[in-house]
Amino acid sequence: MSEALDAKVAARRQAELISSLRSLRKGSNGNGSAGPEEHCDLCGKGLPSEHRHLLHLEERYILCACESCVALRGGDRELRPTGTRFAWLEDFSLPDDVWASFSIPIGLAFFMISSSVGSVVAFYPSPAGATESELDLEAWDALCAENPGLILDPDAEALIVNRMQEPNQHAIAPIDECYRLVGMIKAKWEGISGGMEPEAAIAGFFEEIRVKAGAA
Repeated sequence: MSEALDAKVAARRQAELISSLRSLRKGSNGNGSAGPEEHCDLCGKGLPSEHRHLLHLEERYILCACESCVALRGGDRELRPTGTRFAWLEDFSLPDDVWASFSIPIGLAFFMISSSVGSVVAFYPSPAGATESELDLEAWDALCAENPGLILDPDAEALIVNRMQEPNQHAIAPIDECYRLVGMIKAKWEGISGGMEPEAAIAGFFEEIRVKAGAA
């Protein structure tokens, strides 16, 4: 993706963020209607609330996209359409020693196969957004040995692990859903500890994934 397009995307997002904040402050956009619609980050076309996304492989950020741009740009070297699969992994096996070998500081993370680096990458949410964690590939191999049916579509979907509640929760979801979780936590984080809202947001997110996977 060109620097000019990156700058254009950033400028549009900043403008829409400012407009959205003003709408929240006023309770509307000033004329009684709802806030501004979302736009395709590639062509600028207006989008419905439910729309497709593309992942920028190098920078690992999500682009909102119309169906035409998904079809035209989804095969670009630096872009990949996000996945559509939801799977609730009821009998997933993740022993404590395998989890410890990942060296992830919190009990919530997602794992994706990145074609740009040629390996599995782990991310966990933080107040600043998605934090990347170096992954011990031997630990990933051990996890796959525990779960022979674990197969991920590179760049498009991820394994999500929630060890912050009992029983632990495991699911496969589109990568844009994983980034949505990170955004929810960042938006609801308060103070040093985060407060109670992120915990409630995480619980609600996993319930949504469970329903979408048909396991509710």
